[in-house]
This record gives sequence, C-alpha cells and structure tokens, in this order.
Amino acid sequence: MPTPANYRKVAISLAFAGALPTPLPLAWLHKFYLGQYLWGVAYLLLAPTGIAQVACCLEGIWYLSQSDEAFSDRFPKSPLAANFGSSPEVLSNSASSTSPDQVAAQVAKALRDLDQLRQEGLMTEYEFEQKRRTLLEKIS
Repeated sequence: MPTPANYRKVAISLAFAGALPTPLPLAWLHKFYLGQYLWGVAYLLLAPTGIAQVACCLEGIWYLSQSDEAFSDRFPKSPLAANFGSSPEVLSNSASSTSPDQVAAQVAKALRDLDQLRQEGLMTEYEFEQKRRTLLEKIS
C-alpha cells in the first residue's frame, strides 16, 4: 500500500530524475506528481535552459530534509495526503484536546476510511488489521 513515506520517496526520486541531463526533459514530472500543474508547465518550459534541472536538484534535497508529516502538510493537494488525513498519528495528536466521544467519532471515521482503502485494493488485509488495531487502542 502506498504510504505517505512512499509517496514522498517517489517525489524525491522524480525530482532527482528531473535533475539528470536526458534527451527528453523530466524536470516537470515531480511537480505533476505533487499536483502542482502550473509549476510543472513552467519547469517543462524552462527545461532547455538548465534552470529547471538545478531547481529539481534543490527540491530533491529539500524533500529529503523534510519529515513525512511536514511533506504531507506542505503538499495537502496530493492524493495520498487526502487519504491519510485521519491517520493514527493525527488522532494521537488531537486526542489530548478532545473528549472521549469526539475521539471515538474520529476513530470510527478513520476506520471507515481505512476500510474504503482496503476495498479499493490500496491496502492489504494485513496493513488494514495493523492500522485498525492501532486506532482501536486510541479509544480503549
């Protein structure tokens, strides 16, 4: 199953691939992957000048220096960031300032989201069971 960490790794790989001199410019790929289409077009137009390749290398280094959470916060429009909005980590951070009923409601919503990912084939049964147990520990 694709996780935020894997999503970040793909973005890093695409950014560094865009920095390589190739006959077909790849400098725009990571921007499209992250949902930044206007920047992707700009990088595609600047690719023949070499500026986009330098920017790709710098962005690859920048993505490497970020944590998975910071990366997900920075790129909220990314498809996976939306799917992991109710991750156990987010719930654990918000559990201290909410009532037990609110935590239970958040866990229920997260379980429904996880089940939807499992039904769509984006998560294995094993991964689903691990996340389910982690979430249920939040309300016990």
